Amino acid sequence: MIDVRPSQRMRDLGVVQHGAGILAEPARLFDLPTERDRAEHTVDELFAAMERIGQVHPFAKGMGIAAPQIGLARSAAVVQPPGETPAIVLLNPRITTSSGETDEQYEGCLSFFDVRGLVPRPLKITVETTTLTGETVSTVYERGLARLIHHEIDHLDGLLYTARMRPGVDPIPVEEYRQTGRAWEYDGL
Repeated sequence: MIDVRPSQRMRDLGVVQHGAGILAEPARLFDLPTERDRAEHTVDELFAAMERIGQVHPFAKGMGIAAPQIGLARSAAVVQPPGETPAIVLLNPRITTSSGETDEQYEGCLSFFDVRGLVPRPLKITVETTTLTGETVSTVYERGLARLIHHEIDHLDGLLYTARMRPGVDPIPVEEYRQTGRAWEYDGL
């Protein structure tokens, strides 16, 4: 049996891979509620992709996927927190505030799943999103959920997590990563 690289498995599941131009460009905002049908269709496609991916890989830390990762250059992402928590839909998300307090944890990305990178992120962010009816909603996310959401918003801004890594710190091969299947750890929890 041939061992398939994690990145090839993601490509086979329809995830756009590192190097594709769509991953380096800011996604186009939805004009809501005018583009409600287009936004709903995009979110449906994201959930379908998440379902396919979740059948072949466990995500103890939760997972997210942004529209550019499935070839749609629109400002939408879906984040599935760990456990039974409902998924979070992000339309036109924008980080409005972030805490000065940060931590550094390993992240993976479906678009280059062969490595994991140590990424500093704020422990708390406030995110403004648009509802399907065109209203603006502001939500505060903390710790692991803030990390997941920030990662997906970066995708919508055309950034990969490697852009956030400290100089001189490189991603490690997934074979050397020892935290698969475990939640992120935070002091005091």
